[in-house]
Amino acid sequence: MGHWQLFWASFSDGFTFDALRESKLSVTWASIAFVLALLGFGMKAGIVPVHVWLPEAHPVAPSHISALMSGVMLKVALYGLIRFCFDLLGDVHWQWGVVLLILGTISALGGILYAMMQPNLKRLLAYSSVENIGIIFMVLGLAMIFMANGHPHLAALGFLAALLHAFNHALFKNLLFLGAGILHHQTHELNIDMMGGLIKKMPQTSMLFLVGCMSISSLPLFNGFVSEWLAFQTALQVDVLDNGVLRSLIPVSAAALALTAALAAACFVKVFGLIFLGQSRSRNSEKACEVQDKGMLAGPALLAGLCFLFGIFPGVIIHLINNVSGQLLGQTLPDNSALGWLWLAPVSPEQASYSPLLVLIGALFAGCISFWYLRLNPATALRQAETWDCGFGGVTPRMQYSSSAFTMPFRSIFAKVWIIDEQINKDMQGAMDQDVAAVHYQLHIQDHSWPRLYQPIAHGVNSLAKQVGRIQTGNIRTYLGYSFATLLLLLWVIS
Repeated sequence: MGHWQLFWASFSDGFTFDALRESKLSVTWASIAFVLALLGFGMKAGIVPVHVWLPEAHPVAPSHISALMSGVMLKVALYGLIRFCFDLLGDVHWQWGVVLLILGTISALGGILYAMMQPNLKRLLAYSSVENIGIIFMVLGLAMIFMANGHPHLAALGFLAALLHAFNHALFKNLLFLGAGILHHQTHELNIDMMGGLIKKMPQTSMLFLVGCMSISSLPLFNGFVSEWLAFQTALQVDVLDNGVLRSLIPVSAAALALTAALAAACFVKVFGLIFLGQSRSRNSEKACEVQDKGMLAGPALLAGLCFLFGIFPGVIIHLINNVSGQLLGQTLPDNSALGWLWLAPVSPEQASYSPLLVLIGALFAGCISFWYLRLNPATALRQAETWDCGFGGVTPRMQYSSSAFTMPFRSIFAKVWIIDEQINKDMQGAMDQDVAAVHYQLHIQDHSWPRLYQPIAHGVNSLAKQVGRIQTGNIRTYLGYSFATLLLLLWVIS
């Protein structure tokens, strides 16, 4: 990030925003500045392929720090990129939007695929942050494309969707990280394969965590659905564009976003199911209980309430972000609601509209009918029975689905996405080792970015450092010679 500041300051009268804003760069130099800023802010935000620091940092930090890092610190990079592209650069170009759209699509889809394979809860949430940052980059790219093609009202819609999703992500990801901290505090485990059955032992925590899972899965009635729905509405306006490349690329990205949303739902079904349902898989999980200090639940409860509140009444936040859009883009949504607070119609009521309150009323009505039918109706009274054991008997917690078993179909379909090391070892017994005594299964999944990008760069830097290290002789006369030669070179350059 410092490189683009120094680079740009050479074309202006200083480092202030006003000075940078008044400098007029050619398209070539502006594109170079954009690439440098994207590289710097992209590293900070955790965009693929410069994301690998993020899943390494989050698991080792305390849970409240992880929540701060994911919910707040990543958004600083988004603020910097938005301020740079939409404010300081002046005119945006659709090619920049395509770059953001492609990187965002890869990050969103790759982030959730990597998240699905993680047995460590905090590492899974970290990769999920990569996915959500990718979604934000996608919609910012759409906003750039529409702005460059003369559709500022659609650019305002994309800008609104991006900022709203950034705000929503701060809420539900903080909720999930704080929930992970409570689980770690009570079970001393972060491996979801070592948990299970906690919904009866920690009912309050389980309900709060469920709200976070439903929000991040973009289910209706929660805030994550509103921002992703607006992102889809932005992409669906592609028919106003004349560029054939864009008319082909944007629907593909929208399809990838739909796949990402489906995979996110599957991922957090796995998370909630393995942690809170079934039987306890370890002694720590068996001995777990609800937190006695209710102050630990106050923060997650507040966040869960906000996730639900802004899912039902998103107009409050949308109005605030719409004002920001007007100041930064010079354009706001002409009418973000058709019937006041009841409907949300970002483009027009004829194209698409959404009423969270009516969905809530319908859900409550369906819930009441279901409750009467399942609980109050004598003909369908619930009964409890032992788990069906397929006739083998002796059901144990080890017979439950594990994290790797749940994701095996996805691992088969998207095998090329990961570096998979799968080992099965058998312990034999008997006179001639003909009987299998035990089977040991190990699964290790690695990110392609480490061996394909970071390790070659690290090896290259080490090799270069060894070559440069030869000039370090330890002789003072040699160092004085270096200084004298450098002085002569500088005098020659100045003259």
